[in-house]
Amino acid sequence: MQTNFTEEQLRDPGIARANQILRSCVHCGFCTATCPTYQVLGDELDSPRGRIYLIKDMLENGRPADARTVKHIDRCLSCLACMTTCPSGVHYMHLIDHARAHVEATYRRPWRDRALRWVLARVIPNPTLFRLSLLGAKMARPFARFLPDARLRAMVAMAPKVIPPVSRNDDPQVFAPRGERRMRVALMTGCAQKALNTDINDATIRLLRRLGCEVVVAKGAGCCGALTHHMGRTGESHASAEANIRAWMDEKRVGGLDAIVVNTSGCGTTVKDYGHMFRTSPLAEDAATVAGLACDISELLVRLAPDAKAPEALRVAYHAACSLQHGQKVKTAPKDLLKAAGFEVVEPADPHLCCGSAGTYNLLQPEISGELKRRKVATIEAKTPDLIAAGNIGCMMQIGSGTKIPVVHTVELIDWATGGPRPRALG
Repeated sequence: MQTNFTEEQLRDPGIARANQILRSCVHCGFCTATCPTYQVLGDELDSPRGRIYLIKDMLENGRPADARTVKHIDRCLSCLACMTTCPSGVHYMHLIDHARAHVEATYRRPWRDRALRWVLARVIPNPTLFRLSLLGAKMARPFARFLPDARLRAMVAMAPKVIPPVSRNDDPQVFAPRGERRMRVALMTGCAQKALNTDINDATIRLLRRLGCEVVVAKGAGCCGALTHHMGRTGESHASAEANIRAWMDEKRVGGLDAIVVNTSGCGTTVKDYGHMFRTSPLAEDAATVAGLACDISELLVRLAPDAKAPEALRVAYHAACSLQHGQKVKTAPKDLLKAAGFEVVEPADPHLCCGSAGTYNLLQPEISGELKRRKVATIEAKTPDLIAAGNIGCMMQIGSGTKIPVVHTVELIDWATGGPRPRALG
């Protein structure tokens, strides 16, 4: 794609990166075949290629975002299926992230949108506030049908029936390995996950200790910054990321780290991108180190090779989270682990398509998200599984709200298959 940025514009690192990405696009349209929003809406501007044209026009002309452009950028899930499909290597993730930051800086949304986004950016990354909001949503559920905004109804609906008590395993501390130490790893405990499902971190810690890992929950580490990053709130997202970088580098310098383990793939995609996010900052070297150490729990488990045996013969439908298969290119590790443990693993049709969760997307775009959830659940249920396994809390909540089939994290099954307790979701 030909671009016409001025030399002055290209002195901005963000514009320079956008220019590289835009120039790699050859208009082939392969991305439209795997874009969930294009499949649902059928509008070229709701495909990656269409959004690329809008972003190019906005950035090249140095103009503020307008309502039309914002509408189509907001509808993007950031599922990154387009990056897997693209034969030209267009790094759409960095382009859409820059476009969102430009929107946030130049466009004034209606007051309801501003208020809603402000609340989401403050509440969800804070486990205490998020837990309180979930309790409030549970109490508001009987009155949800009277709420005038579909987004508010979606927020009330997302609250789980049971809000788990706080797990003290999420507090900063060091867990000793069982037996000889093989590795020293930091576990990212996250933010929303600590309020929605404490079983995931608990299972991860048990499993890693059983496999000879000293597990560190670093003081000062918290939200990865993904949620605010995808809202274009760069200052807030970078503040969260910087806190993590400093916390993990402190641990690395004191006791060494072999890996930074992430069991929420949406967070993992962002942490692995810290090197890019801070490339022009004094933290560039530390950020690149952290990004290089980051790995999904399934990647680490493949290296540790657990001796796992399924306690029951179960048919497991594996849902591939977009952030894992497209964002991190981790496609076979979770399935290989489950198969090696003796579980029967099946995949739904069109496994590359998003379930519609996508961070806060299911709250901000409930209609599109709801249709994607319906399609995903239908393809999963067609496989008649005993349970569903996934590697991302957002996907688990989204899919679980549309089916009665139990949904668990992959790590819970491997923990169970190596001597841990039966996953609570299985009853």
